[in-house]
Amino acid sequence: MSTPVKAYGYVRVSGKGQVEGDGFRRQEAEIQAFAQANGYEVVHVYREEGISGTAGEADRPAFQEMVSAILRNGVRTVIVEGLDRLARKYRIQETLLIYLTSKDIALIAARTGEDVTEAVMADPMRKALVQIQGVFAELEKGLLVKKLRVARERMREEKGQCEGRHAYTHETLPEALREALEAIRVMRRTKPGQKRKSFAEMASVLNAQGLVTVQGKPFTGYNVQAIWRRHRKL
Repeated sequence: MSTPVKAYGYVRVSGKGQVEGDGFRRQEAEIQAFAQANGYEVVHVYREEGISGTAGEADRPAFQEMVSAILRNGVRTVIVEGLDRLARKYRIQETLLIYLTSKDIALIAARTGEDVTEAVMADPMRKALVQIQGVFAELEKGLLVKKLRVARERMREEKGQCEGRHAYTHETLPEALREALEAIRVMRRTKPGQKRKSFAEMASVLNAQGLVTVQGKPFTGYNVQAIWRRHRKL
């Protein structure tokens, strides 16, 4: 039996009065039914409460939170009940779809079973828009990296050094980091013949225990690995 593909659900109601109504329940039921019938596991549903279908991505807090989580943890699929739940206006739909596709995130409409982002890439004009957005995103990233490098070089010239990440001692270790480090140590201990958990699996355990990073964010395999390598001797 194949492992289900992990996915997020995204639901939206436009009116404040609809938040307690049947809108969310209906959308989630449709998403879960599609997921179960097609080999997906919905690991979390993001609820956009009282947000108009004409709002862009910048005005959708749940959408932004979902994309941020996707870029951290590797879930690459979003399921919505239908495109009208993503947005009412075609222009907004198009903008959000191009945004998702440029991040390599698949959007599936449960009502029709269509992989909408795949359809976007099949259209030469829409594909070009996705590629253009990707180019500008890469340019923005490159400019930021250059700006940080120039700032570090200027600091070295002015002070003769450039401070890196703060080095903790056992006494100054933040409580959140201390708890995570201890839990990682426990998971690293294995009995003969027992397979050690991967860093990604450890991150899932830490998140399930309600632990968070020093910045108050969920753990990922990457930051669990970084914590262990940097602080395991403390």
